[in-house]
Amino acid sequence: MERYIVIAEEGERSLIEQHLKGCDWPVIVTGVGALNVIRALQDVPRNAELINIGYAGSSNFAIGTLVEVTEVRLNHPNVTYPEPTLRLQALPAGIKTDVEPVKAVCYSNTDFVLASDYKDCAFDMELAYIAALGFRHLTGLKHVSDNLSLHAYHEHSRGVE
Repeated sequence: MERYIVIAEEGERSLIEQHLKGCDWPVIVTGVGALNVIRALQDVPRNAELINIGYAGSSNFAIGTLVEVTEVRLNHPNVTYPEPTLRLQALPAGIKTDVEPVKAVCYSNTDFVLASDYKDCAFDMELAYIAALGFRHLTGLKHVSDNLSLHAYHEHSRGVE
């Protein structure tokens, strides 16, 4: 079975070294957002084992918290419509993190989330789209870089402008 670590930006490579000690799987850099994810992963076999690790915001988790994602949803707080529940897997056997992660839902958005009433969750811009592609062995780890502050995200991650 093929195995990959999936990150959105090169700057997230440091999260692999920080949180996934000894995991030497090949890395796929997708780019930020849905279109980049789809283009980068469209030819990866759906039975491949993937770990998506990256930065995320949270309204109440402390900066630096590691979140192991249990399920992922789209963030659309202004409307309700039926969507499938996309559940993720726990870390594969033999892969350990440097700290005990908090288990939580991740909401993917098409833009940076600057405010939300949602608590005890993370916000990113890729994971729901990765899951929607139908990968059967998908794990998500999110490092909280900010509390819904674009300025704090830039200072912490040196990420996308």
